[in-house]
Amino acid sequence: MASRILVVHGPNLNLLGEREPEIYGRATLADYVTHARAIAAPLGMDIEDHQSNHEGELIDLIHNARGRTAGIIINPGAFTHSSWAIHDALAAYEGHVIEVHISNPDAREPWRRTSVVAPVATGSISGLGIHGYEMAVRAMARLLGLTE
Repeated sequence: MASRILVVHGPNLNLLGEREPEIYGRATLADYVTHARAIAAPLGMDIEDHQSNHEGELIDLIHNARGRTAGIIINPGAFTHSSWAIHDALAAYEGHVIEVHISNPDAREPWRRTSVVAPVATGSISGLGIHGYEMAVRAMARLLGLTE
């Protein structure tokens, strides 16, 4: 049986491909999910993905992943910098958490340089676009002992 991985996409990521393509590129959220699934399947992982612009819904997704999924890959969007509630929900999750960002927050506005998610994440990947999601899936497979 495949290991189920929750991939969570935060606010405004539903606009990928349209919103600020000079920063986020032309790939859509569907492209990101398709790519992640294509990488995950041969590694023995099944991707469950959700996107929401609402903090409480993201928290509910994380809570519902407890005891049901082997890991979480999360791009919290702008909540990265402000949501202690998402931080606390992830801290209560017993599995691995990988924080991923399409752009490099450290190379952008000063307010983007602080992540309240990073302290409760197993690791963080940023600035590599769709390849960052691929790296997150591969890293999760390794953390779960599915690959060497």
